[in-house]
Amino acid sequence: MDQPGVVSEGINQMELIQQSLISGLPDDIALFCLARVPRKYNTLLKCVSKTWRDLVCSEEWHSYRQKHKLDETSIYALCRDRLDRLCCYVLDPNSSRRSWKLVHELLPRVLKRKGMGFEVLGNKVYLLGGCGWCEDATGEVCCYDASLNAWSEASPLSTARAFACEVLDGKIYSIGGLGSNSSDPHSWDIYDPCTNSWRFHSDPNIVPEIEDSVVMDGKIYIRCGTSAVTSHVYAVVYEQSSGTWQHADADMVAGWRGRAVAVDGTLYVLDQSSGTRLMMWQKEPREWIPVGRLSSLLTGPPCQLVAIGKKFYVVGKGLSTVMFDVENAGNMEGVMVSSSIPKLNSDDDVISCKRLSI
Repeated sequence: MDQPGVVSEGINQMELIQQSLISGLPDDIALFCLARVPRKYNTLLKCVSKTWRDLVCSEEWHSYRQKHKLDETSIYALCRDRLDRLCCYVLDPNSSRRSWKLVHELLPRVLKRKGMGFEVLGNKVYLLGGCGWCEDATGEVCCYDASLNAWSEASPLSTARAFACEVLDGKIYSIGGLGSNSSDPHSWDIYDPCTNSWRFHSDPNIVPEIEDSVVMDGKIYIRCGTSAVTSHVYAVVYEQSSGTWQHADADMVAGWRGRAVAVDGTLYVLDQSSGTRLMMWQKEPREWIPVGRLSSLLTGPPCQLVAIGKKFYVVGKGLSTVMFDVENAGNMEGVMVSSSIPKLNSDDDVISCKRLSI
């Protein structure tokens, strides 16, 4: 007959075996092995055991893969379908069978909202603020955890907005675009994930109507509407050291007439005013240089831009996508050479694109 102490010891050993990642291996060695499994197999890893599922969904997993340069980057696109509902898609640009896939359905109450901020921080996608036809701007924030494949509510904005947003030094900046009940039209909020809270800031150089934004050289640039009388483009840049917004370089701003993306410290703009033409800002000799035209057969406007390393992706109507490698850029008779990803069987409009690494 088993002694009680022996039985208890056996149970404790079984619990230790079940809690360890891989039986017979120290957890640090097990993590070393598991973290090198490609992200496309994460769903299978989570089916092995609760311990593995908790690990793959943890911040430890995300930080470890990032620290050891094992993280893989995907592109998330916020779209609006033919029924005027919001939807979200994801693309693995390194897959041998590249195609856009629908992300877990958004929370029902946000499906019809306009002017929502769309941003990525860590392994989470954020949908922020926005408004509806019969709804003033809201401060609600929804969060999609890419590891859990689930949406949830997050800490609300300090001010209701329909606005632009960017990430700088691990914090989300929501800028301009106040609702009718807001008191200060020249303001922005900063979200700190460490405290899970927003802080309100104000600056007279901020205006509510923002058409585009980009982060370059550790600074946030925002472009506002163009004057119909003078065709002047208004843009300001956030100086993090002083916490203030200053007027951006006039020569650079003059050519910023479309969606912008920064690749390796160089600003590119997709001018869609007449066809689709890519322009590059050269800091010296301080002028805009035409890179080439985009074939209308590959992607249809309006287009969004997103950069991964030295490559950038142009995502157009129906999620038709083309990729350009800045280091190996070339063109034939002015038309840029690129690789493409077929569009979906839909004409969804692409509102914004962001990259997320896990």
